[in-house]
Amino acid sequence: MTFPKIGNKAPKFSLKNQDDQDVSLEAFRDQKNVVIYFYPKAMTPGCIVQACGIRDSNAVFDELDAVVLGVSPDPVAKLKRFEDKQSLNFDLLSDEGHLLADKYGVWGLKKFMGREFMGILRTTFIVDKNGALRHIIDKVKTKTHHDQVVALLDLLPV
Repeated sequence: MTFPKIGNKAPKFSLKNQDDQDVSLEAFRDQKNVVIYFYPKAMTPGCIVQACGIRDSNAVFDELDAVVLGVSPDPVAKLKRFEDKQSLNFDLLSDEGHLLADKYGVWGLKKFMGREFMGILRTTFIVDKNGALRHIIDKVKTKTHHDQVVALLDLLPV
């Protein structure tokens, strides 16, 4: 799998969020920068740390005119429980068939405890207000992910 090319338009999508509402990339065009972060599974330790860092940085994302969208293969109902349990303040999108993960090149072979399986490769994409892909973070550290994202958003033109 390969990532979309930086500078090109980001692949479009429309997915259900934790409230079973459609969320599309196109809805933010000309209004917000968009952070799309793919994570493997709701309510697991690394994903909780990553999501809470984003939650706690919400004011900074607002200042940078950015919206954050978390994407996982979890069903809508599980995303709702994740949002409620962690008091999350951003949209979580359900990509159960991993079609969006495929488009973004983040569905791939993983290894864990001697096992190999297909799943989400933790990756973040930053899309500018014009819909162009500007940055890719493919070496995500869950504890400092929010800081990485803020630093890259700071580089975007106002």
